[in-house]
Amino acid sequence: MKKLLSIVAISMMMSCSDQSSELKNTIKEDQQIDEINKMGLKLISSGFNAGDGYAEIWIRDFNTFVTQSAKVLDQKDIKDNILNFFYIQEADGNIADGFIEVRPGYDSTYYKKSALKPSLAYHKNTVETDHETSLVQTVYKYIKATNDRSILNEVIDGKSVTERLVMSMDFLMNERYNEKYGLLWGATTADWGDVQPEHPWGVALDENSHLTIDIYDNAMFVIALNNMIEMCGHQIDVVKWTKIKDEITNNVRTHLWDEKNQKYIPHIYLHGSPFPKDFDENEIMYHGGTAVAIQAGFLTKKEIKISLEKMIKNVKDSGAPSIGLTLYPVYPEGFFQNTGMHPYGYQNGGDWTWFGARMISALIENGYEKEAWEQAQPMFDRVLKNKGFYEWYTRDNQPTGSGMFRGSAGVLLDAIDAFQDYANED
Repeated sequence: MKKLLSIVAISMMMSCSDQSSELKNTIKEDQQIDEINKMGLKLISSGFNAGDGYAEIWIRDFNTFVTQSAKVLDQKDIKDNILNFFYIQEADGNIADGFIEVRPGYDSTYYKKSALKPSLAYHKNTVETDHETSLVQTVYKYIKATNDRSILNEVIDGKSVTERLVMSMDFLMNERYNEKYGLLWGATTADWGDVQPEHPWGVALDENSHLTIDIYDNAMFVIALNNMIEMCGHQIDVVKWTKIKDEITNNVRTHLWDEKNQKYIPHIYLHGSPFPKDFDENEIMYHGGTAVAIQAGFLTKKEIKISLEKMIKNVKDSGAPSIGLTLYPVYPEGFFQNTGMHPYGYQNGGDWTWFGARMISALIENGYEKEAWEQAQPMFDRVLKNKGFYEWYTRDNQPTGSGMFRGSAGVLLDAIDAFQDYANED
């Protein structure tokens, strides 16, 4: 019996090895990813703003293409644009969403001029809790891509970048930390989005906002803490930040993970929900937040596979083009005052390569290369079909939003790099 089991095991290992070799050859011989890579680097080489629909350099976007920027842009320009976020950092440590160069006629009611660098004006979408974590991740990726650790020692108004990174994390603990749950909070949004339901635009916290805890903000925080601990080392209080990181990780599992349904609950509301009492929000699965949670190391390999299977089913049931589908089921008509947030619109069920490709990279990192390759194909196909990297896609796979969205290019090229690294393994 033992001999038979050994033969079966060896046979299975050989079969897996053959499949792996076949996939590696397929990746090596695939010409479309080479074309997409060239297209993406050309787009990223043309600047730092999020896309042709945005004047600002947003940190949550910059974070997702800085690695690719290091391949095609001047290192000093990249470094200077990262440092600009520290010139607009406020005294409490908070980081603005994005900045522009001051120009004649700029809107001083929307933008705030930097005291440390008056040539910059900035804005913060206060419903979000990912600006500070995005900046830490950006600095980390910059160092990884360039080997330039000197950025950590740059001094801005008497404080080094390392000190300012710590300030930004302290801001989150001081101003966005909920003691009851031991997790960060933000406003109610659709998954990783920046639009709350209570307003026609919806990017600013006020007395109408419903404060909540979600998976995306806390996964981004843990990734940032891992990055900061690794890159700053003895320059920071490693014991303190490791303890916080571990507590956040444990509290995510305790409070946000729905063990029965094998998914994250959308929100823990701190003072009531903005949605009708008879609405079961927990039917919704957040694809983007789940992908980032996997990147943060929150899920086991088995749970990752289950999450992928749920995403694939959601794509099939919704008719969406890829696992870049933001969430499913979608929020019903009228739940968001912002008219762009209709069912399958924008962040309410739009299909975003910007997050879908993060899931592809997470799958590769966790040994699901075959599944990753299969799920990446719709994202590859539409780049070539539409000759560009669009911000998001409708349910019938029509491109919309910014036509030159650097975040989409950045994450898709990151995934291509991961595929090629896998294919070139010994």
